[in-house]
Amino acid sequence: MSKSLKYSNSLVLAPMVRIGTLPSRLLALHYGADIVYSEELIDHKILTCRRIENEKLGTVDFVAPGGRVIFRTCSQEKDRVVFQMGTSDPVRALQAAQLVERDVAGIDINMGCPKPFSIKGGMGAALLRNPDNVRNILTTLVKGLPHKPITCKIRLLPTEEETLSLVKVIESTGVAALGVHGRLQGQRPREPVTSAQAALIKKISATVSIPVIANGGSLDIKSYADVLPFKETTGCTSVMIARAAQWNMSVFSPNGLRPTKEVVREYLRFAIKYGNSIENIKFCLMTTLHKEQETEFGQRVKKAKSMFEICAACDIEEEFKTHVRSVAKISDQKTVLELEELYRSLTRYDPLEGAESDVEGEDEQPNKKQKTSDEVVMDVFFVSRDYKLPSKYPKNLINNYCVRNKLSLPEYTTRKAPNGGFLSVLSLEKTKYTFTKPHVTRFFETLTKSNTLSVRSTKRKQNKLLHSLAPKH
Repeated sequence: MSKSLKYSNSLVLAPMVRIGTLPSRLLALHYGADIVYSEELIDHKILTCRRIENEKLGTVDFVAPGGRVIFRTCSQEKDRVVFQMGTSDPVRALQAAQLVERDVAGIDINMGCPKPFSIKGGMGAALLRNPDNVRNILTTLVKGLPHKPITCKIRLLPTEEETLSLVKVIESTGVAALGVHGRLQGQRPREPVTSAQAALIKKISATVSIPVIANGGSLDIKSYADVLPFKETTGCTSVMIARAAQWNMSVFSPNGLRPTKEVVREYLRFAIKYGNSIENIKFCLMTTLHKEQETEFGQRVKKAKSMFEICAACDIEEEFKTHVRSVAKISDQKTVLELEELYRSLTRYDPLEGAESDVEGEDEQPNKKQKTSDEVVMDVFFVSRDYKLPSKYPKNLINNYCVRNKLSLPEYTTRKAPNGGFLSVLSLEKTKYTFTKPHVTRFFETLTKSNTLSVRSTKRKQNKLLHSLAPKH
């Protein structure tokens, strides 16, 4: 078991969707949290990912086939980050946990999420009514990862008897600790944990021998000073904080709450350093601003459309420019727009970048067209959000081209790729094309037979025309 992860007498950042990304976790540690949980990630999703060591950022990234970073971590949190997983299957849970185990301090199973997506998939709160599966999942993980602490987080069941019966099953599996959200499945965050529910958490803590982490007190916890009363009320060894933390991470600080603008700046510094996506940054900032969104400062952040504008609203735009230049290893004076593009390149990967080749012996020049059996392989990809109108989709452009030039319309087939996902195959004028990797534009004319397509002859537009022929993930 990890010796550095202590579940007793700890302050814990709760798992929160979209909030619990790397910058927020590091900010919580910065202000005094002992353990930080990732946002819940589904086993199916993590199993599609590739593990990539990002030397530019000093991170370990788990990247989905489309290039999106699903989970990013770094050495600064390695001994204190718990990876929370959504699962309903013990074998799949173990496979996903084994993928991330060397990069995290612990594995937690979400057994309390009340969202329909989780319930329908037999995950989250659905597990509260399936103690046999709870036992199977946790036992499989404990035995499969003997040197990694396994935990789970539950909600209360309607009766004391049901709740205590379940926690005894959980304890019997050998887990290192138990997180307890003090609400029922149907209760919302705005509903306070009642005195009876707090008393039940206290009874759970007295019933089991493992550490119990109490969660659900954000309506009562406004600052660090409020943690101890909640801890005493629930009789738990540790306290997990969710909403109070997302509003102000300095809730973990024994020195008291820091001003919102200061917290926002500290968050941004972590976000910039570790290449967090602009969309996630904006979401986290607006959540932190909370009741201050309508202030002058809040409005400046709210109206910011780019990373530079966000940083400018917080008076750290020079830090942003300096960091991007440093990571990109450039000394010349790039424009703000160019720096924005460089920063965005740090937040995600090109689809299938770094993946194993689908073509045996593919060690030639990266921009070279290759032939495998009767198919031509091209390095292009399709990202649907690049297109505002379906009429501009590459498939439609190719169809229009064929009609204008009196060619037979292309035919498409799909097959499973050797390394997971699917490959599309285009048949056009007696030639078949598959598309597996990004960035090649030189074969544009090969595919289209001429340069007369109704798009501007630029690399970006040429790539877009071919994007639609890439694997669909």
